[in-house]
Amino acid sequence: MKKLTVTLAATTALAALPGLAFAQETAAETPDITPYIFTTLLFLIGGFLVFWMAAGFAMLEAGLVRSKNVTMQLTKNVALFSIAAIMYWLIGFNLMYPGDGWLINGVMGPLFAVTSLEPVGLGADAAALDYASAGSDFFFQLMFCATTASIVSGTLAERIKLWPFLIFVAILTGVIYPIEASWQWGGGFLSEMGFSDFAGSTLVHAAGGFAALAGALILGPRIGKYKEGRVIPMPGSNLALATLGTFILWLGWFGFNGGSQLAAGTVGDVTDVSRIFANTNMAAAAGAVTALILTQLLFKKPDLTMVLNGALAGLVSITAGPLDPTLFGALWIGAVGGVIVVFTVPMLDKMKIDDVVGAIPVHLLAGLWGTFAVPFYTADTSFVTQIIGFAIIGAFTFIVSGIVWLILKATLGIRVTEEDEINGLDMAELGMEAYPEFKAG
Repeated sequence: MKKLTVTLAATTALAALPGLAFAQETAAETPDITPYIFTTLLFLIGGFLVFWMAAGFAMLEAGLVRSKNVTMQLTKNVALFSIAAIMYWLIGFNLMYPGDGWLINGVMGPLFAVTSLEPVGLGADAAALDYASAGSDFFFQLMFCATTASIVSGTLAERIKLWPFLIFVAILTGVIYPIEASWQWGGGFLSEMGFSDFAGSTLVHAAGGFAALAGALILGPRIGKYKEGRVIPMPGSNLALATLGTFILWLGWFGFNGGSQLAAGTVGDVTDVSRIFANTNMAAAAGAVTALILTQLLFKKPDLTMVLNGALAGLVSITAGPLDPTLFGALWIGAVGGVIVVFTVPMLDKMKIDDVVGAIPVHLLAGLWGTFAVPFYTADTSFVTQIIGFAIIGAFTFIVSGIVWLILKATLGIRVTEEDEINGLDMAELGMEAYPEFKAG
């Protein structure tokens, strides 16, 4: 008791000193930089994880196309990411996040409002301490834009010309994706309506799927894919690469969904990020296991490509609402994604829609399911609103993409010649092969 009395007296005396009182007053006036620092760090870490998904798409597609088209897929994936980075800077970012600068309120943001960063050596007094740096925000959001274009690449593989595809990518990443995403994430009319898409089951994945579907319908199937009512298998060149690509995508998805918390400055935010990670992983695992079991039951043997796409469908399914479900909720949501893949891949073949890597079932149809599933666990959401939002974004992306594809077809042509398709796009379009040492005969 005596020690406590002395300590209290000493503390009171020290507090009365003018210098210490000034220091305490200054500390009280110092802004809290913790949210700014940790949210900026979340965006940077999440952003480079999502960037790594570009490698995942490249490896997945390289593994699932035939060896004569591998170099083409790799070239497309490097080029599309690079074009997306430039177009999103030039047009997309501010078109997607117009703030108070809407050209048409809630519908259309400003064109050519080129993105700029904060000055070098920014001081705390000039920073947006309630959010994150402009550079980290731009970098993180760019990765979602590029992912949308990657989805299109795999569907249209093995028969599309390089340059018309890249022109479409420029339009998709600079205009189409930013406009539809602004309706939700930019505070547009879908956000006001109550539509909910946490990390992009509809805005990114289904939108990419709709753009791919429009292209596939206009481009047509590969030569020899459908003959006399039969589907002719065209096995990929390297299932090891496809598996590696799937694991890379799985890893990148933690940044995709986790970073979409958009905050890391409090205990609650960081805990929520960890919850998102766990749910994301559970959904992927459930999708893979479901596809594994179903292919064994239906085809008498497991199908690796279905298992890979089952994992990806599970990831897409949980992306619209990865925070609120329990682990069991994430499991059954992801499992339904696996079911969707196993049954809809053959359905597309029956409709003679040639999707080389299965991107339409994985991204569009599992995206629909994931968007619809949100109200099971997320309060203040509606099944009707979710379907309306999905339909609006789907119709816009499909129609505008279809118009762009038709214009490209009429002007430049989008499909290679029959001879070039048979010989392979690597030599026809690029003059180099991915595996030059392996020659038939």
